[in-house]
Amino acid sequence: MFPYHFIIELIGVLLSAIFFFQKSEYSYLKYFSPFLLLSLGVEMLGWNLRAQRINTLFLYNFFTAFEFVFYLWVIRKVIQSAVIKKALYYILFIYPFLAIINIVFIQKINHFHTLTYAIGCLLIIFFCIYYFFELFRVQHSIRLSSEPAFWICSALLFFYSCTFPLFVATNLLLNIPDVISRNASFILTLLNVLLYSLFIIAFLCKIKTRKLSSSLQ
Repeated sequence: MFPYHFIIELIGVLLSAIFFFQKSEYSYLKYFSPFLLLSLGVEMLGWNLRAQRINTLFLYNFFTAFEFVFYLWVIRKVIQSAVIKKALYYILFIYPFLAIINIVFIQKINHFHTLTYAIGCLLIIFFCIYYFFELFRVQHSIRLSSEPAFWICSALLFFYSCTFPLFVATNLLLNIPDVISRNASFILTLLNVLLYSLFIIAFLCKIKTRKLSSSLQ
């Protein structure tokens, strides 16, 4: 079955490309364009390899580790606390090192890196929750519908909370019946659709705000 979330991901690439050559206080948005383009390329490659019954664990082990680094970098950009920013700064160097050690020497390339995937999920969940904690402590009012970070952190929090049990159990589910495998694949597709849809809302809310500001000038 064709992964229809590819279409939504492509829309995200095109919309985020608008920010690539523009100066903005939301500078992290410009980097979503190359990131989503790379993500789309990896997923299409993985889809083709699976169709040929070629193992894709090597590909996804390293790419999912890279995803965590990118998303943690984005979260660091939107968090205000200097202490948390500093902690994330060190994590951005430590996590990929741990992931490579785990993939190459501990769980090996022919197994999914469930240990470092679980760590990545927990880090994303924790720092997204902290972002919302900061958001609710802000003294002035914020229009959340036009705040890209709100939509991005909401997307990441929901996606990684849901995929945490699914991917952590991956190595235990290698020989499961096809019907369960198809259902798990369907759930993952829905989660990807939601993830990229919320990213698109994050891009659109800022594009809409810019257009409104231009019309009022």
